[in-house]
Amino acid sequence: MSISSDRIAREEMIEARAFVDLARITPQPFKGSVEFDCMPLDDGCAISLPSAPAIGLNRVFALNNIDKLNVAVDWMKTKTGRRHVQISEASASDELRGWLLDKGLVENGAWVKLTRPAPSAPLAIEGPVRTRLAGIDDAAIFGKLMCAGFGFPTGLEPLWSCLVGKKGWACFIAELEGAPVGTGAMFIEDGCAWLGGGTTLAEYRNRGAQKALINARLNEGLAQGVSLFAVETAQPQEGQPNISFGNLTKAGFKLCYIRKNYLLPN
Repeated sequence: MSISSDRIAREEMIEARAFVDLARITPQPFKGSVEFDCMPLDDGCAISLPSAPAIGLNRVFALNNIDKLNVAVDWMKTKTGRRHVQISEASASDELRGWLLDKGLVENGAWVKLTRPAPSAPLAIEGPVRTRLAGIDDAAIFGKLMCAGFGFPTGLEPLWSCLVGKKGWACFIAELEGAPVGTGAMFIEDGCAWLGGGTTLAEYRNRGAQKALINARLNEGLAQGVSLFAVETAQPQEGQPNISFGNLTKAGFKLCYIRKNYLLPN
């Protein structure tokens, strides 16, 4: 039974395709050793990596069909970790809200989806931070920076290293006075781009690395013919600073919708 006759929006679909591709290119036996798994469903997916602390790698998203959501949740129940289902508020009909209650899903924060069109001309990258497109020789440092910045176990470094140099992906490293301090990744397909993997080492934060990495990816996307950029971050809360949201809106991204996180019961 369908919640909406509309197809999944492009900005939601490109995110799901990025994670499906991440799972596809992650090498075995590493993939099996960390129990990394992904199940594509329609234009969305269910993805599981129990040792990852982030919601992003333990969730069901980009689905608006109850039958497919049931399949995804049943699959997630066979996994461990803090598993979530993400539902766009715009798609939350009374029927879907009833389904969430029936499944015993508990609201646990929210994300916002933001988009922007391609810039009309390449953007200037100002300030002391410099960015560069990561090459194959940078794969190890890219993975190390990602895990350090996000607080992931060091054993997950190969997950991020495998992105460097792969078709459809553009991985960037930010440097300050020659030292690598941050990362940003981008997945491109059919004129649409998803931005992810934006993190900075704790001791170098608030010095412009993420602003530079956002502009670098917008410029790369522009060069590759991208017309729509999509990204997500935590929903801003009154009285609490949200630097990621601020950086993105200053870079021209606008709020599309709120996507709530619902925690699966153990």
